[in-house]
Formats: sequence, structure tokens, C-alpha cells
Amino acid sequence: MKTNFNFLRLSLVCLITLLFFNCDDDSNDDYNNMPDPLTIVETAQATESLSSLVAAVVEAGLVDTLNSEGPFTVLAPTNAAFQEFLNANGWGSVADIPDDALVQVLLNHVISGEVKSTDLVTLGSGYTNSLAVGPNNTNLSLYFNTTDGVKFNGISSVSSADIEASNGVVHVIDKVIGLPTIVDFAVSNPNFSTLVTALTREDLTFDYVGALSNTSSDPFTVFAPTNDAFANLLDFLNATGLEDIDEPTLKATLDHHAVANANVLSTQLTDDMLIETLGGTITANVTGGARLIDMNDRTSDIIAVDVQAVNGVIHVINEVVLPKL
Repeated sequence: MKTNFNFLRLSLVCLITLLFFNCDDDSNDDYNNMPDPLTIVETAQATESLSSLVAAVVEAGLVDTLNSEGPFTVLAPTNAAFQEFLNANGWGSVADIPDDALVQVLLNHVISGEVKSTDLVTLGSGYTNSLAVGPNNTNLSLYFNTTDGVKFNGISSVSSADIEASNGVVHVIDKVIGLPTIVDFAVSNPNFSTLVTALTREDLTFDYVGALSNTSSDPFTVFAPTNDAFANLLDFLNATGLEDIDEPTLKATLDHHAVANANVLSTQLTDDMLIETLGGTITANVTGGARLIDMNDRTSDIIAVDVQAVNGVIHVINEVVLPKL
């Protein structure tokens, strides 16, 4: 019996050893035969709902760019999103879009580096840069808000997130993100809702929305007060709302927040720099933090800089700049 037991034990050991090596070989074969991860372009090509994006990338000559090492984050509009974009602009296909415009629109959907949806949710809201360029060859900004899902520039929501590619990540979105104007950024950010209300007041004698939406004129530099800045202004003026401010005063105030024919970045600001706004002269200082000083010696801190639009740049401020009182 003992001999039979030893023989049985030896047989089991041999069988287990044989199975182990066979499984190990199979595992290595499977690993070695695994296909290489798809690039961003290949991922789009393998996704039926992104065929219009693929056609646009080919038309724009950006295949090699998006197949390069990266990494990139691509916001990928669906076929339905592209069709809506084409219809809105009177184009029959991506071939009808002017080449330069198509390249910039597509690059406005590409972020340098790999940005996961969890990264955006952690930040909550804010600005990043796309690869598209605006005045002075400065990269355009993208505003993201994660209050309800992930939305870019206030119009385009992520419908499918974090699709991994060998050279980055893809987020599928439901709208094509056009090249943003100053007005687009003002409308998309809820922290500027009071500013938008002020700029669109019906009794104003100047069309701020028209001017700040114009992409064919020279750029503007805009100092944009937050909602809290306007609340502080109302307290300062002992007013209950914007309707308590007469039109000449409101217009003069808004004029002090815009500089025409200039795309002034934060790096171009210096101490004691005189800035000629539409309404008059204000002073910038940068030592100890960038800030503006109006003609009443009131100080406004610049709390966010270089939000780049296609027709100018925005700097966010925490106090409203006032004309001489």
C-alpha cells in the first residue's frame, strides 16, 4: 500500500508540474499576441458614432498629430454633434469648412496632457488651454464646470468619459465646441452672471454684446468682475440692485473694464502701468500681487488671468472698477 501511495503522490506532482508549465506557456502566448493599444485616431476610427470626427481630422491633416506620442486629451464630438454644427453654419460637410477654421476648431478639442474626468471633478470648475490659438498666437482657453456632469464652455457635455488610448484619453461630447469669444466665456461661467446682466441691460446706449462677440475686429482686454464684486459695489453705492444705477453711470463703469485693440496678457502688466480703458485711465501694479487701481484709489485684485478668447483676453477681478465719483 505504501508503494502505491508514493507512486500516486509522485504522479500527482508530475501532473501539477506539467499543468503549471503548460498554463504558463499559454499565458505568455496570450500576452505576446495581445494587440497594441489603439491611438486616439484609431480609437475614433473604431467607434461608429465618431466617423464625422475622423473625416474632419483627415480633412484637416491632423492624423499624424493625433497619432503622435502625446499624451493628449481629446474631446470627441459625436456624428450628431457634427451634423448640428454643420447645419448651424450652413455647411454641407466638413469639406465645406475653410481649412484654417477647421484646423483651429478641431485643435480647440485637444488638451495637451492626459486629463481624466476625475481630475476635472476634483477641480470643480476652472480653465484649461486647448491647442487652438487666438491673438498673439496664444492658446485658447476652455472653461469646464462639473456642477452637473462635465460641461465645456457652457455648451458641451461629456456623454462618455475616460476612453483610454495609447497616447492619451478620449471624452465623447454632445456638441462641437466653437472658437470662444469673450461673450461666450462670460455667459458660460455662472460667476459672471451679474456682469452679463449688466452688459445686456436694455437701456444701455452701447452694444457691448455685439462688440465683445465680434471676431473680425481687433481684440479686447476685459477685466471681468465676479458676482461678489458686483455685490460689493451695490453695498458701496447703497443700491439694492443694478436697476438702481442710472444708465450713464453704469455705462461709464462698464467702459472702465475694457481695453480696445489690445490682447494684454498678465505677463505684460508692470508696476505703475497706465491702462487706457474705453472709459478712462486706470493703473496696474504687480508687486505683491496683480491689481488695478481706479481713479478713486479703489483697489481691485486680479484673481484669475489670461482667459484667452478668439477675440481677446479676460482677467477676473474681485472689485468693480469705478469712474471718477
